[in-house]
Amino acid sequence: MAMKLTKRTVDAVQPGEKDTFLFDDDLIGFGLKVTPNGRKTYLVQYRFRGAKKRVMIGVHGSPWTPEQARQEAGRFLGLVANGKDPAETKAVAKATPTMSEAVERFFDEHVARKNKPSTIVEYRRQADVIIKPRLGKYRVDAIQRSHISKFHHSLESTPYQANRTLALLSKMFNWMEIVGLRPDRSNPCLHVQKFHESKRECLLSESDIAQLGQAITEAERDGRASPHAVAAMRLLILTGARLGEILSLTWDEVDIEGRALRLSDAKTIKVASQNGIKKIIPLNAPALELLSTLPRIENNPFVIIGKIEGRAMVNINKPWRAIRDKAGLPSLRIHDLRHVYASIGVGMGMSLPVIGKLLGHTQAATTQRYAHLSNDPLQKATELIGGHIQAALTGNSHENVVSLRNATGG
Repeated sequence: MAMKLTKRTVDAVQPGEKDTFLFDDDLIGFGLKVTPNGRKTYLVQYRFRGAKKRVMIGVHGSPWTPEQARQEAGRFLGLVANGKDPAETKAVAKATPTMSEAVERFFDEHVARKNKPSTIVEYRRQADVIIKPRLGKYRVDAIQRSHISKFHHSLESTPYQANRTLALLSKMFNWMEIVGLRPDRSNPCLHVQKFHESKRECLLSESDIAQLGQAITEAERDGRASPHAVAAMRLLILTGARLGEILSLTWDEVDIEGRALRLSDAKTIKVASQNGIKKIIPLNAPALELLSTLPRIENNPFVIIGKIEGRAMVNINKPWRAIRDKAGLPSLRIHDLRHVYASIGVGMGMSLPVIGKLLGHTQAATTQRYAHLSNDPLQKATELIGGHIQAALTGNSHENVVSLRNATGG
């Protein structure tokens, strides 16, 4: 049966004893299927390579009106005219996962196998809290650069977090290309400009460090932080190590006699040894004492143990936030302890190359961020020299004044 498919004509159609098909007399192939129970579904019928095919568009009502269905039918017929099969295209689209589905597959197939536990925790937080709520409903092949740009801009108030999440998204889309969910070189994160990040400089005074130490001790005594969480914080302060290096530390990597941690899965500076490729972190006396007195748990290889038997502690964020607030340092990050370790060393007159080796930097430029801190010992030195020279010039003192003639050998 052929007629002009309008809302009035479609609403007026009554169901029969079997499925009824009505076709539009303006757009050839555009039709309506009416079932005996009154369900009305728009469709498009066409021939492709000699075979008669039919693709359902949607049920009459919300959201499909006759005009919307007519436009979709026109799009499908346009595909046929260009040598493409709408039925196959629709099947592929239906099989294409949403971002939420792809994120879970990314974690199962890539992150769980390629990343460390601490990295997995942070990636999972970004995915569940930031990415999926904003982008999860979109099919992965529908995401364009405009979506990513808008997404990134929505995080403007937290530029550091915005940039880290953009980096994670870029990893995800690269992986999607590898597994065939998106075409090659289609990463929509490309050319999305990151926000400027102001380098944070956290310098603690001796009184700040004392307050932090007191807060850590009180948290341990009151049971607000486990002994192993407390040990992790103290090791971070005493060694300048990264959080992941301490949380993943195993007892076979602790060399008490050699006064060092010999990491087998380090992020940066590595040296060859008889036991493989390792990063070495020198241990000072307080760190050695801490490790010597920290109890070892049977059947658990990790130094900083977690709540799950045989496993390491995943993170120390909760006790850390409580301790830093108690110490009156609410903006202090765990990673800042590494910077505090370095800044104290520079302030004591240690050279940047030495500091770089202690921190495990492979590039001198990475350590250069601490260069301005060396102004303090230099200022002390110039004051001392200037005082001696002034005393010699004015004749006010002859003690400890070096003869310039003798000093130069002239």
